[in-house]
Amino acid sequence: MPERSVPHYDVIIIGAGSVGVPAAFSLSNAGLRILVLDRMPSVGQGSNKAAIGGIRATHSDPAKVRLCLRSIEIFSTWKERYGDEIEWYKGGYSFVAYREHEEKLLKDLIAIQHSYGLNIRWLDRDTLLEVVPGLNPDGLIGGTYSPDDGNASPLLAIHAFFRRAEHLGAKFHFNETVTDLVIRGGRVRGVRTNKGEYGAGVVINAAGPWARPVAQMAGIDVPVRPDSHEAAITEAVARFLDPMVVDLRPGPGSANCYFYQGPTGQILFCITPSPNLWGEDTRETSGFLPMVARRMVDLMPRLKNIRVRRTWRGLYPNTPDGFPILGWAKEVEGFLLAVGMGGQGFMLGPGLGELLVRLITDDLEPEDHEVLADLSPYRKLAGHEELE
Repeated sequence: MPERSVPHYDVIIIGAGSVGVPAAFSLSNAGLRILVLDRMPSVGQGSNKAAIGGIRATHSDPAKVRLCLRSIEIFSTWKERYGDEIEWYKGGYSFVAYREHEEKLLKDLIAIQHSYGLNIRWLDRDTLLEVVPGLNPDGLIGGTYSPDDGNASPLLAIHAFFRRAEHLGAKFHFNETVTDLVIRGGRVRGVRTNKGEYGAGVVINAAGPWARPVAQMAGIDVPVRPDSHEAAITEAVARFLDPMVVDLRPGPGSANCYFYQGPTGQILFCITPSPNLWGEDTRETSGFLPMVARRMVDLMPRLKNIRVRRTWRGLYPNTPDGFPILGWAKEVEGFLLAVGMGGQGFMLGPGLGELLVRLITDDLEPEDHEVLADLSPYRKLAGHEELE
């Protein structure tokens, strides 16, 4: 009996989120035939829709700096190039220091950040208060300011990438769950789903919080664990704040706190929970708002009278060291990992999508080798991201 014919693509992407959709756009733009599979009913229904929209190249790791510098170029020129409104706003980022510990950390990182092309500088207390006038001046030492960072709408952006990818010929199948990888002779040949089978010479795992079970289909255990993070948005008020403000000081229940004012006036804010809240629970909690409100009002007293409209909770696909896992699997030829983005998949996605094209077409640039070495699936998972 002849072998059953299955639809064939150059690349199959598992996951239509912050990584998978920009990757589909870039790969389709390079002329490859792309299929994207997602168990959700539409794009961005996993972690993407829970993102608050910050986009920064202000990282402590050269790989993230390089990828996000390119992402910022893509986000900031998208409307001009394609006409889609994604609400890009170049408001900058400011990491503030109220203790000598944060002051030393931030100043030490500036030299590294400058060496990779980041536009960032240290501002003393009085100068920082000119940039962020609402900050509590008591005990403020100063902070960093990176004016080229910004924010955009995760919802509008991912739909813009989706529409462009479809226009270029990419196929998207929603409400379709990948149940297995087709592997023969040590090489991936495609995937099976609850609705059928599809062939491809390359399969990309971009499954976000669900990356680990997808990798296990290839007999690979990737150390990606979902971690619940809660966020919120306020009513709209007149603009008074440009940069995303990040306070790295730990507090009860939180490792840090960050917030910015969106294009229509709302304040969007989030914390990194401490300890981590491992698991897939995305139900809002009663403890989040009282905890984060105390932090934010202490940091910026003028926030105390703004009303909160909504809270929500999403999943961060975290790795032990806080860095993404990116590269070919050694165990199964043609299986490509693009996982473990933490809370930074939205800002990494466009730059990462272009790197995936160069990786698949074997057209790597010199600095790509350094990025791939830093983010290798087979690196020693030690240390941590200082500006996570």
